[in-house]
Order: sequence, then C-alpha cells, then structure tokens
Amino acid sequence: MSAPKLILTATEKQVLDAGFTAAFGGAPERYFSAPGRTEIGGNHTDHQRGRVLAAAVNLDTRAAVRINGSNTIRILSKGYPMSEVNISELTPMESEINTTPALIRGVAARFAQLGCEVKGFDAYCESTVLPGSGLSSSAAYEVLIGTIINGLFFDGKVSQPEIAQIGQYAENVFFGKPCGLMDQMASAVGNLVTIDFFDKENPVIKPLNFDFAACGHALCIIDSGADHADLTDEYAAVPGEIKAVAAQFGKEVLTQIDVKDFYAAIPALRKACGDRAVMRAIHFYQENDRVPQQVAALENGDFDHFLQLIKQSGYSSYMYLQNVIPAGYKAHQDVAVSLALCEHYLNGRGAYRVHGGGFAGTVQAFVPMDMLDGFVAGIDAALGEGACHVLSIRPQGGVEMEVE
Repeated sequence: MSAPKLILTATEKQVLDAGFTAAFGGAPERYFSAPGRTEIGGNHTDHQRGRVLAAAVNLDTRAAVRINGSNTIRILSKGYPMSEVNISELTPMESEINTTPALIRGVAARFAQLGCEVKGFDAYCESTVLPGSGLSSSAAYEVLIGTIINGLFFDGKVSQPEIAQIGQYAENVFFGKPCGLMDQMASAVGNLVTIDFFDKENPVIKPLNFDFAACGHALCIIDSGADHADLTDEYAAVPGEIKAVAAQFGKEVLTQIDVKDFYAAIPALRKACGDRAVMRAIHFYQENDRVPQQVAALENGDFDHFLQLIKQSGYSSYMYLQNVIPAGYKAHQDVAVSLALCEHYLNGRGAYRVHGGGFAGTVQAFVPMDMLDGFVAGIDAALGEGACHVLSIRPQGGVEMEVE
C-alpha cells in the first residue's frame, strides 16, 4: 500500500517562497520534505547489531528548491548560516568534519559514485524537527538532501531505503560520526519500519502497515528539559561496557554470542567487566527479543500487548540499561521525573518509556485519547509549557510535495 501524497498548502508555500526569495531572489521551482523519526522499540540495540522498530513522525524538514546552473549547492536553513558546497570536489574534507556542509558534500558524493550527474541548486529550508528533540533532525536533513538530488538529477532512480544508506554514508565518512541506520531509514521510508542489523553490510529492512490513528492513543514525546552537556562519557559508556562483555568471548557485539553462553559466563563476567556492564548486556538480550514481539503484536492488531511490551522496554532501560539517571546525579534527575509524571497521569493506562539515548532528552508516551488533555496539561505544568509534544505517525518518508 503506497503512502498518500504530501500536499503543500498555499499558506505553507507562501512561507517557503518568501524565505527562498529573500535568500536567493526569484521563485523556487519544486518543494521537498523529509520527516523526523521516533524510536519505538530497540533502546540501545543498534550498536550491537540488533533489532529496532522506528517510525516517521509528522514533524519535518522541508525545502523550496531551484536548480541554479552552477557547480555550487547553496542551502539556507532558517536560523542558521548559509551552507555553500562546491561539488567539483567530492571527497571528505578535514575542515568540514562535524559540519552541515560535510553532510551535503557526502550525499552529493555518494550520488555521483552511483552515476548521477549532480549539479548546483539553491534550497531554503524550514524545520519543525527541533535539534536535540530526540526525533533526529540530522537524519531528516540528510534524507531531504538525498530526496532533492534524486528528484532533480536522477529521475528518482534511487529507492528510499538506498537514500537512507546514502545519508548514513555521508554521516559516517564525511561528517565523522559512526551512526547506525535506524534514523535515516525511518525518515526515508516513512510509516513504521523494523530493521535487523545483524548483517551490517545488508541489514534486513521490513516496512509495517499499522494504522496508529485508529488505535485510540496519541503518541507523545516529552522534553525532560535536561542538559546534554557533560554527558558524553555517560553515552559512550553504554556501548563501551556492552562491547567489553562481548570482548570476553572474543566477539565484537552481543548478537554474535548465544544468550545461554552469556548467562553461563555471568560469574566470570561480573569479575572482568563489573556488574553494570552485565546488567546492560541483560537489557540488550531482553530488548532485542522484544522488538519482533512488538512487530508481531502490531501485525496481529493486538495493541494492548504492544503497550505491555512498551512498558517492559521502559522498565528494562531504567533498571538494567540504567540510562535514566546519570551516575552521581542528585539534584538533576530530569528524565526520571518525566517518567514519574507519566506514571502518575496515565494511572495504569497507556505506556511510557525513556526515548533514544537517555540520560537527558526525551520520554515517549502512548496516551489514551480520553486522557490526552489532562495528560498534556499535567506534564506542561510540571516541566514547562510546550514540554509535551503530541505527534502522529507519518505515512510518507522523504518525498517531493505537491502544491495545493
């Protein structure tokens, strides 16, 4: 079942046109969009080549675009400086590591490698995928660029899953971040997608058809208000400790180790790696098994069981993975407070869990529609106006929009 067309309203077009004209003069010719994503299942499983369940959401990065007849791609994102990339040079540049131009150059380079004659274009972008929201604004940006180049210069020859892989390539090779593929794939493909990363060169990607709009629950993402600063070591310790467990077996990741062998080795692993590493490995095995159960529940229309699995994922992340409260934090336990508020206002219904990396950032909640107003009001009163974002699953991935 193909996704419905994405329509750009006259009002939305007017806003994009005004921004484009102010930046570049004249009028744009075409309009593109790529959504943010939410992780639904598989918390910290991807770096162990495990399984995930993710979905595109109805917040997006969109662009008004025009071919400019030069060898330069110019992209202005509202609130940011202009990015200019001369595509005569399509190799990684040391000076561009961790910058937006690196992503643009990387996507263009991969298309060129595939035989596409990439040319210059101008684009003005606006985004509702806020940076740091846990909804992956960088993946949406990469997918947007790939969708634009695919549409302008390659007759749409590249599939949406391939666009996701192109975005990952740009981020890994040009931007310098060894990210997985979950974020880009959910943004590129749209709707729901489950991915098994065991074969890292050929991940198994399966789109799912499930109508979240008919399940009687709203999808909410709650901004805990926590600061990511000074938490780099906390984030790095999660994959680091789990990989230390795998190394005791002479393996790279836990997916290469049978769960029975892991449990049999726990006495030795506790001495060699410490208890937190062992607990985090236990989370991985449980969470990796949970993802196909979530997929089956959705495919069978058993939303109640799906919600139970979401709760189990949240408990496992809190108790075993321990990515809710940074080590030693007493005065600031923002994510923990957010989870406690969810438990209080849901009162045994719906489901909630830490979302994404954890420690700081966001919490995800599935809220029954008859409780939504009270839930949002309670969360916003405690965490600040606008802390609770009510979202929906977007059926479209990266697409060219049709003007109303």
